[in-house]
Amino acid sequence: MSKSIKVIDLFSGPGGLGEGFSAFEDKNGEYPFKIVTSIEKDISAHRTLKLRAFYRSFNKTVPDEYYDFLKGKLGDTPEDKLYQTQNLSSHVQQSEREARCLTLGEDNLEIEKTIQEALGVDECILIGGPPCQAYSLVGRARNANKGTYRIEEDHRSTLYKEYLNVIARFQPLMFVMENVKGMLSAKLDGINVFESIRGDLQNPSKASKIKPAKGRKRHEYHIVSLVHPIGNGEQQDPHDFIIDSETLGIPQQRHRVILLGIRADIASNWDDSFLLSPVSHRESVENVIGDLPVLRSGLSKEKNTDMHWIKSIKKMQSQVVPGVAKFGFPSVANKISSYLEQLSIPADGQGRNLGLINSNLNPMRPSDLSRWLLDERLESHVCNHDTRGHMVSDLHRYFFCSSWGKVVEEGEDLGTFSPRAKHFPKALIPNHANFKSGKFADRFRVQIGSQPGKTVTCHISKDGHAFIHYDPLQCRSFTVREAARIQTFPDNYFFVGTRTDQYIQVGNAVPPFLANKIARIVLKLLPLQG
Repeated sequence: MSKSIKVIDLFSGPGGLGEGFSAFEDKNGEYPFKIVTSIEKDISAHRTLKLRAFYRSFNKTVPDEYYDFLKGKLGDTPEDKLYQTQNLSSHVQQSEREARCLTLGEDNLEIEKTIQEALGVDECILIGGPPCQAYSLVGRARNANKGTYRIEEDHRSTLYKEYLNVIARFQPLMFVMENVKGMLSAKLDGINVFESIRGDLQNPSKASKIKPAKGRKRHEYHIVSLVHPIGNGEQQDPHDFIIDSETLGIPQQRHRVILLGIRADIASNWDDSFLLSPVSHRESVENVIGDLPVLRSGLSKEKNTDMHWIKSIKKMQSQVVPGVAKFGFPSVANKISSYLEQLSIPADGQGRNLGLINSNLNPMRPSDLSRWLLDERLESHVCNHDTRGHMVSDLHRYFFCSSWGKVVEEGEDLGTFSPRAKHFPKALIPNHANFKSGKFADRFRVQIGSQPGKTVTCHISKDGHAFIHYDPLQCRSFTVREAARIQTFPDNYFFVGTRTDQYIQVGNAVPPFLANKIARIVLKLLPLQG
């Protein structure tokens, strides 16, 4: 390919969509898509974007210094030494031009200038997912308890208009927009949000009252689903736009609305044969994280030593096991006792953010996904893989939940893969008045190893209760790297910032491996491409 296709990435987060497009290889082994501008307002996510832009700037000749950083040899952050390496300065500058820390809705003039300079007269693809908290079912339930809250007054409910404005101004050949499925039932001023957004996206210039930039023509757009055929040219049902990620090889039950907008002058290129195809084998949590270093959880508000960790957990034998058995779950009680006897101190302790060498000899099953995730140049090093601290009482709940999951995996029908509030014996009930109210029935949830995981969200940054590791012997919540694996970020993708920042970035992202599959469809649609 003689010329790359320019891509603009808005509301980029840590760059999940952008990674999928930029890492797509065509049949000639070339990268047809090039991210020329990515816009993100969060400082930590922007730092991650910049580092990935730095990585991409080398094409297929990434220098040893990048991997030295991931191996813990060049400081704790890329700013410490990596960016200071003299012979890499031009690449640092290039990454700064690409990844911009700007806020849509506030810095629009600068954003427009940045995009214009990056595009010139060239065509582009636009990708991005406007923040979705105002539409999410969880967010709406939480906001409903706030007597003065009105979604119409929440600026996040109209951020898609910033995305719309960029479409109107630069008239991309195509755009990919992602959001939560809660938008299908959300309403603004009594009007269905999805139908309003779809209508606006079909004619962005009219909806936004913004004229195209100089040299660009005004177009309308055809909005299509990536998983359901159009059928007789009729407008598709809103639910046709929901993509069930686990059916497409993503190890996660992540269900999101994704719209593909095709400019009217190339819309005839669309063919239902381009639709994303379900995979024959669904990826499981254990397959994608089971080869990572075995770690123990930390202890918060307690002496955080290996021996105290073991001693604290083993108290379950007298404090918890009898109650579990009496509560009607003898098999779970026996499973807990069995694992307590096997409990030992993991060789890699609590892990490390950088420089951890993997001592786990359990390899990942070879597949397209494993080839996407793994990188031989890391030489068994793992980054962003350190555990947080938990209260001892929560560790007991984690051990109970993961043991429950093991019993279910072995064939016993307990009615649910992960225990709900009503299944907790008295010794494990947390000091929350509403724990058994029904609102938090699955507050503690184990991720079953043999199945795709539950949706990784930014809430993982709060406490990890909904992301309990399936292995009782590790007795902890997922690390950032484990969450990133389930989100399909490659192992050489480093998340910058505090651990909380890292969790938020991973939870907010679009799975890059899914984005990579979408990129293949977009390439087929482009004139003279294939």
